[in-house]
Amino acid sequence: MARRRTTDTDADDLPRYFVWVRGLEGPEPQKWLTMDFGVGDWKRPLVLAYLELPADERQLPLSALARRYPPPRVDLS
Repeated sequence: MARRRTTDTDADDLPRYFVWVRGLEGPEPQKWLTMDFGVGDWKRPLVLAYLELPADERQLPLSALARRYPPPRVDLS
């Protein structure tokens, strides 16, 4: 799959939300285009926190966003 340069990317094509989800080994960061929770809300229990990204942060890599917005504290009980 060919990668487009970030300067060629339309702003509407970039993920709008930075989301922390419950992973097998703790919180995992993801970028989502929409906050669509899917049929039957199956994603809702997996979402720990989310943030709508400002337009200038939407092109940032996932690792940079994870450092900028650390994971929420998760209750292990």
